[in-house]
Amino acid sequence: MTGRVLDLFSCSGGAGKGYEWAGFEVDGCDIADRPRYPFPYHQGDALEYLAHLITTGDIDRYTLVHASPPCQAGCALTVGTNQSQGWGGTHTDLVAPTRALLDRTGLPYVIEQPNGRAEIRKDLTLCGEMFGLGVLRHRNFELGGWATAKPAHPRHRGYVRGWRHGVYRDGPYIAAYGDGGGKASVEEMQHAMGITWTDVHQELTEAIPPAYTQWIGTAFLTARQEVFA
Repeated sequence: MTGRVLDLFSCSGGAGKGYEWAGFEVDGCDIADRPRYPFPYHQGDALEYLAHLITTGDIDRYTLVHASPPCQAGCALTVGTNQSQGWGGTHTDLVAPTRALLDRTGLPYVIEQPNGRAEIRKDLTLCGEMFGLGVLRHRNFELGGWATAKPAHPRHRGYVRGWRHGVYRDGPYIAAYGDGGGKASVEEMQHAMGITWTDVHQELTEAIPPAYTQWIGTAFLTARQEVFA
């Protein structure tokens, strides 16, 4: 193994699995019960747990920290027209306090958020088409304490399958969120994202494909090797 990643707000482990594929050991933390999470796991508030690790010095056993704080306050599903319908109004933005604690660790880190108004630097934007996946699932990543070149964003091959504004379109990508209207089944989401260890619909709709963090983990290792070369 090449180091250990702390996977905060870990959900079902999409991010963690990618880091494992890149060669890391992984520990997770999420406030919800995640019995299908495929790595050692602490159930509890992620920020309280991170503060505890900093205070005790146990954070030193990690090489990199990944955080995917809840994004409903600023994601595309709860802003604009959707916000006018009352969605997103009671959500708390956890990005800033997460970043503040991550800076205290002194470790390199990754903050992940979907497209929307979340206030992070978009050091990387990854898309399923970059990895030949059956979802688009654009995600933005802020890199703390390290850097890597942005990969090219390839042109999409077509539509996301489903109904939109009363029109049904077929396409090479599935809609891995919500129910009805041509949205993907659990089996389709598992196949499209490369996630086989959970069949919980909500976990799949929130997950990022492991290919994203496999790429990030590999890029981090490359950047670290260049520093010490």
